[in-house]
Amino acid sequence: MDGFLNVNKAPGMTSFDVIKRLKKILPKNKFGHLGTLDPMAQGVLPVAVGFATRLIEYVSETDKVYQAAMTLGGTSDTEDAWGNIVYEPHIQFNEDALCGLLEKYTGNILQIPPMYSAVHHNGDRLYKLARQGIIVDREAREIRIQYIKLLAINRDSEGRPVISLEVSCSKGTYIRTLCHDIGRDLGTGAYLSALNRIRAGVFTIEESYSLEQIEQHKENLAEIIKAVDYPLNHLEEITIDIAQLGRILNGNRISINESMQPGLIRIYDPQYWLVSIGECIIEENVTVLKPLKVFK
Repeated sequence: MDGFLNVNKAPGMTSFDVIKRLKKILPKNKFGHLGTLDPMAQGVLPVAVGFATRLIEYVSETDKVYQAAMTLGGTSDTEDAWGNIVYEPHIQFNEDALCGLLEKYTGNILQIPPMYSAVHHNGDRLYKLARQGIIVDREAREIRIQYIKLLAINRDSEGRPVISLEVSCSKGTYIRTLCHDIGRDLGTGAYLSALNRIRAGVFTIEESYSLEQIEQHKENLAEIIKAVDYPLNHLEEITIDIAQLGRILNGNRISINESMQPGLIRIYDPQYWLVSIGECIIEENVTVLKPLKVFK
């Protein structure tokens, strides 16, 4: 079986836990997940199955949408509810100031990765250093936040404000750091108390399946699995004839008469089966297709 499963990850599991469970549900298959979700988070986790694992590097999943709960009045060493939290005895929360900060954190911004993250520092993962009590300077990274919507303002059992947000952002954005930074600027402190990823690229929460649902469909996986080229629509495509097919499958370049833009391209056989991810090159006014990865 080849394609992509849109898994709705339950909270409390690592992304690796999801793969381990899928290997038990669907043995003799190869799996690879696209991106990761923190154990605390739930929601969309796309997983490649079979030869779709060879396409992961070409999948566009740069834009993601999350629904997050941010609790004010406390700070966490992990910036989320799973860390050591220090609470403020009294806070004053200004809703108008919050709305202004949501605008401040929209657009291209710089974000410093949290210590409890998989970012490398001199060959070590930051989270490994953090567990040893070592804090190091981290370089800020540019991210893009398309929008932040204020969904609701509630109170937890202790009366602390809990802000519900929807965030659309680029790959590499840490929502828990966003919450931490907003809480710092508000003067109240804040930590991420719940997180649900509702979209990762073309994969949406509405079309996702829990591991239990996938197990129920394991005898008829075709009902829920996405085609191998489902997340590749951002790439141009071309269908080649039988005469050209052999050269592509052998890793050889071919010239074509079509006018195409340079860049990555999906190459299909006459039966519209994906046979290669290639590169379109213009050489002396001739359009050339160079296969980068071939699927026989």
